[in-house]
Amino acid sequence: MDLIVKSRNGKVSDRQRHYIEDKLGKLARFLDQINNATVEVSTEQRRDQGEVSRVQVTLVGEHGIILRAEEHGSDLYSAIDNVKDILERQIKRYKEKHWRRGKMRRQGGDFVDIDVESAALKDRSAAAPAVEGVAEDLPRIVRTKEFKLTPMYTDEAVEQMELLGHTFFIFRDADTSQISVVYRRKDGNYGLLLPKA
Repeated sequence: MDLIVKSRNGKVSDRQRHYIEDKLGKLARFLDQINNATVEVSTEQRRDQGEVSRVQVTLVGEHGIILRAEEHGSDLYSAIDNVKDILERQIKRYKEKHWRRGKMRRQGGDFVDIDVESAALKDRSAAAPAVEGVAEDLPRIVRTKEFKLTPMYTDEAVEQMELLGHTFFIFRDADTSQISVVYRRKDGNYGLLLPKA
């Protein structure tokens, strides 16, 4: 497992980096399909708690699995411990669902990695001239993400969405090879958006 450690404000000491590698390196024992892990650390000032450390870890594995957890702590070490515990629970949950579901439906064919370039939207708000009468505090694109669409089944996409803590998830359907979207409805159930020709 490749481990990348990034710091948003400040430098990660060798001792801290070693602690991160030691703690998070053990996650590969729970799920051997993890290819790489990205760890982002930062410190924030909070009025009620003072200086707080924030750790966000994103694990990327085979067949498009992504696990993400974020924790805050009074110090970096406690935040790392907490985020490791959360990721262990997520891995356990993923493995239980994965094995319960079984690999029966995949025996007919193998997964194929499809390298799809997502169209990146650029934040043009800075370059766009101000329109008279339009407020400048209108919503705008503040973050752009590119990602690889991996073939998966609908229930896997729902599980991936829940593991990420998102309200929607875009994926390539393993049955139809079409790009689809699952989303969480207000009633707690899920919806599926399918393209129509």
